[in-house]
Amino acid sequence: MNINTVLTEADCLHSLDTVIAAIDHIAEQIDRRMQTELLRDKPLVCLSVMLGGLIFTGHLLPKLKTPLIIDYIHATRYQGETQGADLKWLKYPSVNLQGETVLIIDDILDEGLTLKSLVDYCEQQGAKQVFTAVLVEKQLPMRRGLPQADFVGLLVPNRYVFGFGMDYHEHLRSAAGIFAVKNQ
Repeated sequence: MNINTVLTEADCLHSLDTVIAAIDHIAEQIDRRMQTELLRDKPLVCLSVMLGGLIFTGHLLPKLKTPLIIDYIHATRYQGETQGADLKWLKYPSVNLQGETVLIIDDILDEGLTLKSLVDYCEQQGAKQVFTAVLVEKQLPMRRGLPQADFVGLLVPNRYVFGFGMDYHEHLRSAAGIFAVKNQ
């Protein structure tokens, strides 16, 4: 299907204004939670999950008042496809996670398999605490991986979604809002 047709025919689930308001809310929640957690004068280690989490992370981090160390992790199950497969690691974090409080920032909580693997990795590296933040959570009756994220911006139905970091066959990540592919 032509990419322009996909975008033109897509259902807008959340406008750009709604997405930005959700990110503001997540930032407030993270700051509030980190004030109650014992960071022991250490910054929060933020790991953006590439590529989907890039745009969300870029909007979220400037809104946080919590001291941060920023890094990224690149692991994917999709590799340009619409169905996930085995997890492929492309880049591990550069920062030492031993004894750190970590926030993994990703675009979507779908089945939760990728996020569960990333949380497990951080824990295996000795992270003291691992939190997860996602821009959208797909409404599913059950997840095979991580059952829920600690911080969630928006809910979407069980449809193929794109925009604000999420892609449709490696396209439309920059769509300004959250969209669902027509009839999917």
